[in-house]
Amino acid sequence: MNDNQDLNEQKKQRALNARVVRRIVLGIVLVLVLLAIVGLAAGYFYVQAAISPMDESDDSTVEVEIPSGSSMSDIGVVLEDEDLISNSTFFHYYSRLQNASGLQAGVYELDRSMDLDEIIDTMQEGPHRESYAISYMIPEGWWLEDIAATIAEESPHDIDEVMDVLNSEEYAEGLIEEHELLNEEMLDEDIRYPLEGYLFPATYEFLDEDVSVEWMVESMLQQTVDTYEQVESDADVEYDLHEVLTLASIVEREAQTEEDRRLIAGVLFNRLEEEMPLEVDPTVAYAQGEHLYMTSLEDIEIDDAFNTYQYDGLPPGPIASPGEDAIRAVFEPEDTDYLFFYARVNGEVIYSETYEEHNDVHETYRDEWMEAQEEEGSGE
Repeated sequence: MNDNQDLNEQKKQRALNARVVRRIVLGIVLVLVLLAIVGLAAGYFYVQAAISPMDESDDSTVEVEIPSGSSMSDIGVVLEDEDLISNSTFFHYYSRLQNASGLQAGVYELDRSMDLDEIIDTMQEGPHRESYAISYMIPEGWWLEDIAATIAEESPHDIDEVMDVLNSEEYAEGLIEEHELLNEEMLDEDIRYPLEGYLFPATYEFLDEDVSVEWMVESMLQQTVDTYEQVESDADVEYDLHEVLTLASIVEREAQTEEDRRLIAGVLFNRLEEEMPLEVDPTVAYAQGEHLYMTSLEDIEIDDAFNTYQYDGLPPGPIASPGEDAIRAVFEPEDTDYLFFYARVNGEVIYSETYEEHNDVHETYRDEWMEAQEEEGSGE
C-alpha cells in the first residue's frame, strides 16, 4: 500500500514538473516571439522613418550640388548634411537594394517634404536647369593620351598642363597614399603613365570653369575605385586593382559585346593558367604607341614589356581605360576550354581550343583584315 502511494506521489511530482517545464518553455517562447515582433516592428518603423520625408510640411527649396564622379556614399553624405535624409548609410544600402543606378551629378532643387524614393527618382532624371561650365565624355577603351587631349580641349587647361599632372610621379605617390587600393605597381618603370587605365570612362560635368586638373583626374579615379569595389563585393578573385584593370583593359580593347568580354576574359585566364603567353594584339599596338588596324609579323617583334607576344604573363599595367562591363568580366569570366580567339572585321569572335583550329580560322579570315586595311588606306 505504501509502495503504491509512493508511486502515485512520484507520478504526481513528475506531472507537476512537466507542467512547470512546459510553462517555462512556453514563457521563453512567448518572450522570444514578443522580442521578434518588437524587433520587426522597430525595424519596420525605422525603415519607414528613413524612407519618409524629413518634414512633410516643409516644402522650402534646398539647393544641393552633387559633384561629378560622386559615389552613392558621397551622395548620401551630401543629402544627410542638408537634412534631406536621416541616414547616409541607409541611403547607400537602400539605393543598392532598389537597384537605383544612374544618379546624375549636378545641382538639384529638393525639399524636405520629398520622401527617399522621390529624391532618388529626381536624381536619376538629372538636373534640368543647370548649364555646366565643363562637360566631356570619355568612351571605354581610350588611351590616357586621348583622355588628356579631351580634357585639354574641353577645359581651360592646355595639354601640357594636363600631361604634367598625369606624368607626375609625386602626384601618383600622393594618390597611392590616399587610396588604399592603389599600390606601387602603377609606378613600375616600364609603365608609360602611372594613371593609364585608372581614369574611368564616363560623362563628367563640372559647374566651375576654374576646376583644377587634379580634381578632374581624381573624380575619374574615384569612379574607377567605386566601380571596382562594387563589382568586387559580389565576386571572389585573387587579383588586386592594378591586375584587374590590366586584364580588363585587354578585354575592353578586344571585345564589343558583354558575352565576348566574359568569353575573352575566360581565354586570358586559361592561357595564364597554362603558362602560355597572352599574345593579344592590342598590347602590341600599345607597345608601338599607335592604333594599328591590323598586327603584322614585324609588329609583334617589338621588344617592349607590354608586347604579350614577347613577354609572358600580364603586361606591366593597363593599356586603356576599361568600363564596368570589362571589369565585371574579369570577376565573372566564362568557364570554357578555349585557349584562342580570333576577331573578324564584322565584330564576330571565333573561339578555339587548339592551335590547329585557331590557325585554320586565322587562314580563313585574315584576308578580310587585309582588304579592309586597303580600303581604309584608299579612303573608300
